[in-house]
Amino acid sequence: MLEKIEETAAFLRGKMHTNPQTAIILGTGLGNLANEITEKYEIRYQDIPNFPVSTVEGHNGKLIFGKLGNKDIMAMQGRFHYYEGYSMKEVTFPVRVMKELGIQTLFVSNASGSTNAEFEIGDLMIITDHINYFPEHPLRGKNLYGDRFPDMSEAYSKDLIKKALAIAKEKGIRVQQGVYLGTQGPTFETPSEYKLFHILGADAVGMSTVPEVIVANHAGIKCFGISIITDLGVEGKIVEVSHADVQKAADAAQPKMTTIMRELINRA
Repeated sequence: MLEKIEETAAFLRGKMHTNPQTAIILGTGLGNLANEITEKYEIRYQDIPNFPVSTVEGHNGKLIFGKLGNKDIMAMQGRFHYYEGYSMKEVTFPVRVMKELGIQTLFVSNASGSTNAEFEIGDLMIITDHINYFPEHPLRGKNLYGDRFPDMSEAYSKDLIKKALAIAKEKGIRVQQGVYLGTQGPTFETPSEYKLFHILGADAVGMSTVPEVIVANHAGIKCFGISIITDLGVEGKIVEVSHADVQKAADAAQPKMTTIMRELINRA
């Protein structure tokens, strides 16, 4: 695994002419942040040695390098999911490569269903913590680097959360805060599952982010996460939902997310 990480990082270094310390993982319907990147150059996943290829509609499958405001950044347009059949090592492989490339801060975004009765479709939820409900842990197996038992008491940077809240207030953007629960998917949750996850302490549920954030923390990379609420798992508000509905809701809300992310990355 280490050899593969080093091989991939060496390949990318040979193509890079910027020096990003900030990375972004763009989730479902949120890939339009890529349009904000200037002086960009792109590398398709299929051209990168050892990289998986995203198979999900709405995930374009390329690494983008360039500037967001005044910061050199690296962005993943399209991520990998456990439900696609990838192992957790494959899902989180790009984050390990980021560490090798010198990334220090990771921004993650996703679409999720809310279990909190106060949330509405289109709300942005700043992730304050997460619950790992995946059946496989991304650090299972040989310890590649860092602590064998990494601390997760501040998986999402309190400093970045504070700055994001200030930006939202300044820009007049309504934001929520809450706990994100990551589950394997690919089914959306049943009403009883939503109820269970709410009892467990989750405000929103999705099928990504948690493995990436665990590996980033293990690698000493600071994290910030934000969810777009695209459907409601609240009793009395649950309706049939499709991936197209999720993408539509995410697309409608993404300009607000883009504003917060862009400002936060420039001030981080």
